Amino acid sequence: MKLTFLGTGGVTAAPLFGCDCQACHRARRDEKRKRAPCSALIEAGSERILLDGGLPLLHERFQPGELTRILLTHYHMDHVQGLFALRWGVGTPIPVWGPPDEKGSDDLFKHPGLLDFRPSLTPFVPHQFGNLFVTPLPLQHSRLTHGYLFDWHGMRLAWLCDTCGLPPETRDYLIGQPLDQLVLDCNDPPRSDARNHNDVQLALAIIDDLQPRQAWLTHLSHEMDNWLANHSLPEHVQPARDGLTLFLGADQPVTV
Repeated sequence: MKLTFLGTGGVTAAPLFGCDCQACHRARRDEKRKRAPCSALIEAGSERILLDGGLPLLHERFQPGELTRILLTHYHMDHVQGLFALRWGVGTPIPVWGPPDEKGSDDLFKHPGLLDFRPSLTPFVPHQFGNLFVTPLPLQHSRLTHGYLFDWHGMRLAWLCDTCGLPPETRDYLIGQPLDQLVLDCNDPPRSDARNHNDVQLALAIIDDLQPRQAWLTHLSHEMDNWLANHSLPEHVQPARDGLTLFLGADQPVTV
């Protein structure tokens, strides 16, 4: 299985409009420092799954038939905005799964176009796509949100974004699922009032609790990038970057 980070930023990622902090200044000078909306592409066997649809130009990034399906964590605009143009395309419908949020986002449900919205997957129940098993995991956010556990021939990767802490049932479920890779929301530097998203203290506490072999921080703000420039993380924890690819196979995961 291969996971490619298409975007690793939150809504206040670098460069932020009008901001001249160090992180935003670096991102304007260096394309590699920019962070697109948080999303990923998962490739496993014949499956090519888009995880969240927040990239604005999805209809230009992917060719017709290239995506086998789309998984959504939730319906905030920064995670679905690319679907609004993609839906008016022509060709085979693209199956879409997300949490059972009846409000969705604007008129996506009313005018889905090319998007084939399917009934929500049941939390904590593995669903099989080819040889890939996908298990939805409830998260704690301002809208109904699901993370996902991906199991590829016994190699496990958990995607937990957007969230502030973990619901007890999700934490308990993951404790029983040894993780090779964990991708975790870490929007903010240390805060006394973390809400809606993890700050780095809460993210590191979750990582210490779940004990993955390797953890990646995503949904990073420009404030978090400034914090990272002056602080170190545990050896097995790293900030993700746009374009980073994780490989999970029979041997220990490697990255490029």
